[in-house]
Amino acid sequence: MPLDKPASDVWALLADWAGQTPDMPALLHGDRTISFAELAERALRVAQGLADLGVGRGDRVALWLPNVPAYLLLYFACARLGAIAVAVNTRYRAVEVADIVSRSGAKVLACAPGFRHIDFLSILADIEPQALDALEALVIVGETPAATPGAVERLRRVPFDRLLTRPRRGPSDAGARAVCNIFTTSGTTSAPKFVAHRQGAIAGHAQQVARAFGLAAADTLSLSIMPLCGVFGFNQTLTALAAGKPCVLVESYDIDTIAALIERHRPTTLFGSDDMFSRLLERMPGERPMPSVRWAGYAGFNTALESIAETAERRGLILRGLYGMSEVQALYAAQPLDAPTVRRKKGGGMPTSPLAHVRIRDPESGALLEPGQPGMIECAGPSLMVGYWGNEKATVETVTADGYVRTGDLGELDADGGFTFLSRMGDVLRLSGFLVNPLEIETHIQRLPGIEACQTIALARPEGVRAVSFVTLAAGAGLDEGAVIAHCKQGLANYKVPLRVFAVDDFPRTPSANGFKIQRNKLREMAEALVDREPAARS
Repeated sequence: MPLDKPASDVWALLADWAGQTPDMPALLHGDRTISFAELAERALRVAQGLADLGVGRGDRVALWLPNVPAYLLLYFACARLGAIAVAVNTRYRAVEVADIVSRSGAKVLACAPGFRHIDFLSILADIEPQALDALEALVIVGETPAATPGAVERLRRVPFDRLLTRPRRGPSDAGARAVCNIFTTSGTTSAPKFVAHRQGAIAGHAQQVARAFGLAAADTLSLSIMPLCGVFGFNQTLTALAAGKPCVLVESYDIDTIAALIERHRPTTLFGSDDMFSRLLERMPGERPMPSVRWAGYAGFNTALESIAETAERRGLILRGLYGMSEVQALYAAQPLDAPTVRRKKGGGMPTSPLAHVRIRDPESGALLEPGQPGMIECAGPSLMVGYWGNEKATVETVTADGYVRTGDLGELDADGGFTFLSRMGDVLRLSGFLVNPLEIETHIQRLPGIEACQTIALARPEGVRAVSFVTLAAGAGLDEGAVIAHCKQGLANYKVPLRVFAVDDFPRTPSANGFKIQRNKLREMAEALVDREPAARS
């Protein structure tokens, strides 16, 4: 649907482009090209196939798939039926998959047992059959396996290609207020919450981001690298489709494959993580390895890559910090393109919707803060979730009475009306009564030769709360704890200097749709065990 004409729902977003530019490529995957007309026509057939399996308005369909066309065909089919697509992270294992399918009450689970990068069958084999009691059918994308795991043996098993042979679905149950997406949060200490979004919010946000990012340009082409099971990959892909422009689906996170696709398709738009762009720049030769990319949006997950924006800019690639989360959708905000690199590389920026608003609140006093004062980020706007599916208590705790989401992120307002993301509130250290962003300590420590990465947590001690840091080392390097602490004393306020510094082979991690997240609670447990057991180095 043209960006100057608001789409009322997700199906309208697709159907209007299918009518206006039927032959325009929508999806590219391998050697296949699917036009907007073909995408809509096939989605209608898939919708009828799902309806034949008993799926209707409000029913849940779990999508446990990589970035393949079937994912989006099933998604748009769900939108047509008024059903809800439940995103299941392809990195999840048996317990996590069983939990999400069970708690969401999904009627249908779609997976790709023949996909070479994920052993879906062995994961299914580890699931207790009773955990999938509500499930009625399994849609198999790709080759049908010869053997069937016990957990799904009783289920009706339907090849995805059979859905494509059904007649086109006639009546539409799409609507602005119909819930269409459930994304899972990536908490590390409890079962993930289910973030629910309505069709109107999904479609409206996709159109608004497309306008804000200038994706209506005739030559726009995007690579969908981040997984569709997460809001980052999903929102990026839907934004390109909302602009009536094609996406290249990248089904596996392999740097050589991604580099080859960039060279082949010459995309104008890229989104990814700091780690991805760092590896691409290492892999791709030349002074300007990605000349077709106007700018790239990125999220910073790796504190060791604090200078990736400067590195990229020296090679002709402009990186732009973003902000988003499942509860407000990805691409909620972006840094101005004309901002100096020192600002442009930070998370946050200006909201992409003129109807969105950000405020910063002191987490202890509850007072709203002025620019430059760090506190919790609260977000409002049309892209917000309808709530946590099946968890009204969590919804009330997260959404304020006047409609702002308490993000759990630390940030500060900028003088020009934007904001800067600093860190997760759960990661923030309160030392000597001050809120301290751990990144400040970590970046300082990472300047020392031989230290590849650093993570810092707060540890309660009889003498007060102190910082404790963990580092990973370059090959052949050793840790001189005393020298690290002395380095911190020279460059940081006394209360920020770590009590101890420990070397580890790697940081404990948990999977998320965008990669892996550091388990800071595990680091805290490690610190509690190590601080008193191992003697401190002299500094």
